[in-house]
Amino acid sequence: MKKTYDLNIAGMSFKLRSSHDEQTVKELVEFVDGKTKEAMQALKSGSFQSAAVLAALNIAEELILLKKRAHHELDLLEEKALKLSQNLEHSKTLKGPTGHA
Repeated sequence: MKKTYDLNIAGMSFKLRSSHDEQTVKELVEFVDGKTKEAMQALKSGSFQSAAVLAALNIAEELILLKKRAHHELDLLEEKALKLSQNLEHSKTLKGPTGHA
């Protein structure tokens, strides 16, 4: 069920319809608000649009780096699982069909 939330990001008011719980929406808003405020300070132009684009780029960078790290970790886990499987098969072959060496 979707609920409507009144938000404030870097001084701008927004309405958001979301099926997320209130705590999740609060965390999202705080994160975006923080990134937008950081971008506004870095730009010193005061333009909300420019800050929003810079904040979006910063958030996208974090997301992409996290995805790359997660894929790398999954690749490492898959390699370990394959090695374990191969070692298990190898040990079965050494023991022979009766299970004794």
